[in-house]
Amino acid sequence: MLRNLLSVFLVLVLTTGVFAQVVPLKTLLSRTLRHAPSLHTDSAAVTIANSREQAFYNVGLPNLRLNYQSNLGTNNNLPGGYFSFGIVPGNSRVRQAENTSTVLSTLGIVAFDWELYNFGGFGAAKHVAQADVQTEQARYEQSKYEIQAKAIYYYFNLLMLRDLEKFQWRNIKRNQEIYRSIHSLAKSGIIAGVDTSTAKAELSRARQRYYELVGQYKKTQLHLANMSGLEADRIEPDTTYVSRMLAIPKPATVRQADTALHPLLRYYSARLLASNLQETFIRKSYHPKLSLQAALWGRGASVDASDNFNALHNGFDLSRSNYLVGLGVSYNVSDLWRKHLQLGVQRAASRQAQARLSERRSMLDLDLKQSVLELEVARQRLEEIPEQLGAAQAAYRQKFSLYKNGLSNLVDLNAALFALYRAETDLVNARYAFCEAIFKRAVIENRVDEILNLLN
Repeated sequence: MLRNLLSVFLVLVLTTGVFAQVVPLKTLLSRTLRHAPSLHTDSAAVTIANSREQAFYNVGLPNLRLNYQSNLGTNNNLPGGYFSFGIVPGNSRVRQAENTSTVLSTLGIVAFDWELYNFGGFGAAKHVAQADVQTEQARYEQSKYEIQAKAIYYYFNLLMLRDLEKFQWRNIKRNQEIYRSIHSLAKSGIIAGVDTSTAKAELSRARQRYYELVGQYKKTQLHLANMSGLEADRIEPDTTYVSRMLAIPKPATVRQADTALHPLLRYYSARLLASNLQETFIRKSYHPKLSLQAALWGRGASVDASDNFNALHNGFDLSRSNYLVGLGVSYNVSDLWRKHLQLGVQRAASRQAQARLSERRSMLDLDLKQSVLELEVARQRLEEIPEQLGAAQAAYRQKFSLYKNGLSNLVDLNAALFALYRAETDLVNARYAFCEAIFKRAVIENRVDEILNLLN
């Protein structure tokens, strides 16, 4: 008996966090928003989108190409047109008689081209790049919103488990008291010895439940440690939050979710905007293009204008030079059909983005109504729980007294004991259902900071 009590006491000491520190919820959320691994991933996506936007500004820069080549071969051509397909070398001189003498020719070119204007294409592409940045930023804010809600849930789960541990410890003490009484009565021959075994089994079951609660508490600490970067064993919730939250007055009105500011809706709004801008970009990317082009080149060859084949080293001298400057407009008529096909696909994507936004708005409104209902039910439960707890305590005391005087049996006593334990756990569940409902509503209405300020 003493050994069992000592083991339970050691578990209690270890789980109450001798070296733990009380971590306010506001501090935990601040640490979580800086440390959570999933937020680092989304933050990297924002950085990538910003880099892509910066890279876009290089798209409109002109091209300046330098080329120099020296070629050794024959210059033995015939008239007639052909398509080179990029594999037939240029060889412009036409000769009346075949001449397979080797010629060295040199060509140096400086070429410049600049797409001056494409009738809004550059601007549309810029807006798409900016929309991608806004979408990734909205996704990051959505992730912060979700991780914050998750951290709040784990934090209050810690508080609930701590209270459940406390009441389970009381339940163990009651079972111990029953066991001692039964053991004394059995030794005196007043009751049957089988009641001693039954009471011992109930005591063991109560201890097992306590160990389960301790394990759940430590698992929740691990989750919060992973999210916040704090050491798991040092995370201890502020137990005063429950009483302070029970004192928060009931809101007079229900706030509607703000489409412009709510992180969930803002992300889907950003996706819709990006899709609409992509439609504009597709339309403008197939517009005509106005370009400025210029070139300066020089040529040299070992064969001269009089068709004299000189020494090959003469081909390295750039003996002739030319330049050309011009404005050009290009337009592919077939792009009309391509644009039509791509716009059809993108418009379908925009309709899907609009449907998702409407769906999320509807779900958010439903969640808000449900949270209001859950909060009201939690208030009603809290008002009723004292009646249940008081009656259960009285019933247990009476049954225990009757049992000790031989006027009741162990089955009735265990039933009363279970009713009392159930009332205590119902009290804990009702308290934390109320706290969870308050924060759930605050999360949906995007006013968590307001509730945190009320608690400080």
